[in-house]
Amino acid sequence: MSEASEPKRRKASGWKIARRIIVPLMLLLALAGGMVVGYVVLGGGELSDALQWETWKHVYDLVFAP
Repeated sequence: MSEASEPKRRKASGWKIARRIIVPLMLLLALAGGMVVGYVVLGGGELSDALQWETWKHVYDLVFAP
């Protein structure tokens, strides 16, 4: 087998690596932003309450209660 017939391996481009990091990060930011907007604007809560972990634990418990 000659070297010419072997498939060449390409090095991953910077954009592919960046997309694998940036896309999930942007999805998490959009989720967090949507939850805060929904809690403050639609739910009438306070922004300081929306940024507390206990608030979201309580919401989770309400949604997934048996």
